Amino acid sequence: MSISPHTGTYPQPPVLIIGTGLLGASVGLCLRTQGRDVYLVDISPTVEAIAEDIGAGISVHKRAQERGLESSELAQLLPEAPQLVVVAAPPDVVAHIVIEQLQQWPDATVIDLASVKAPIAQAVLASSTEAHRYVGAHPMAGRERSGPVAARAELFTSRPFVICPHQDSSEESIRIAHYLGAELGSIVTTMDAQEHDRAVARISHVPQVMSSLLASRLQETPLHALSLAGQGLRDTVRIAGSEPTLWTQILAANAEPVRETLHEIRQELDRIICSLENPQVQGARLSIAQMIRDGNAGVARIPGKHGGAPSAFSQIVVLVEDTPGTIAQLLQEIGELGVNIEDLRLEHSPGQPVGMVELSVNPNEHEKLVEDLTNAGWKVVR
Repeated sequence: MSISPHTGTYPQPPVLIIGTGLLGASVGLCLRTQGRDVYLVDISPTVEAIAEDIGAGISVHKRAQERGLESSELAQLLPEAPQLVVVAAPPDVVAHIVIEQLQQWPDATVIDLASVKAPIAQAVLASSTEAHRYVGAHPMAGRERSGPVAARAELFTSRPFVICPHQDSSEESIRIAHYLGAELGSIVTTMDAQEHDRAVARISHVPQVMSSLLASRLQETPLHALSLAGQGLRDTVRIAGSEPTLWTQILAANAEPVRETLHEIRQELDRIICSLENPQVQGARLSIAQMIRDGNAGVARIPGKHGGAPSAFSQIVVLVEDTPGTIAQLLQEIGELGVNIEDLRLEHSPGQPVGMVELSVNPNEHEKLVEDLTNAGWKVVR
């Protein structure tokens, strides 16, 4: 794996984006802020029109209607041939669209943004003699909401942008892929497609499965029991609100590495279930404790701010009233004290007009900040 700096620009001819959902529209919005000419194509004219309305680019369907042409006549609708085509379509149709665009534009680099890379690359290599102009990419950014209405120009800022060139990708096409990631404000990283798919299985796809499975158990849970839920449950099931059709495609495309990880988890679940069936048996409680410790160790390895471990920071929790401006006032006072906040989480108290602001700060500043905030009238609860 390698990381490249944010340098360079890619050629000025128009960029063509195929697929104007969250990712495609966000790419368009960002490129438009850079002064790029962007054209949009989506299987849904309505979705395409919304993407144009929010400023992501020019709708090809609309341009075709104005000229009395078929939207399939792309060569006549664009002022000049694109040198970059970005495919941001659902995973199960990406390979077909990439092959189609390689044929349509003989001088263009075609980049797809699907979250699974190896199957798409294999399909393109098997079906196109122009595969050297194709590069797979995956911006590690998204939201629970979908569609162009959820798009943001800053969606990719400081997020990883993984490039997965295959063995035949040309140096020019790889260079353009790097430039695209840089234009989006991302941290550009290069990985092998198989390595990428194994990585996202563990950090993205399996978490989605686990979150959805846990949330599904809540369907029959009485409301009075759910009213007891704290931030832990909300954090764990947050991504369970994701779009079913898209995730069915993602999981099916990356089935093997996801299945392998789920088998590993099933083995651990079986072990914990056995321990809980008779927690008095010798070794059962040790097994449970080991599970928690292993989880602690795993969490500690997730990079935090600036790549450092989150455990390197100290946590302070401040109780705040649920009124306009209260959190802004707290942050302003902390800034005036000269303390840098490394991270922040907000937790609401169900049914109460108060919330808890959890602040991560440098451990060396912990005690002094607690004292200063307490003296200023803030209620520090931890």
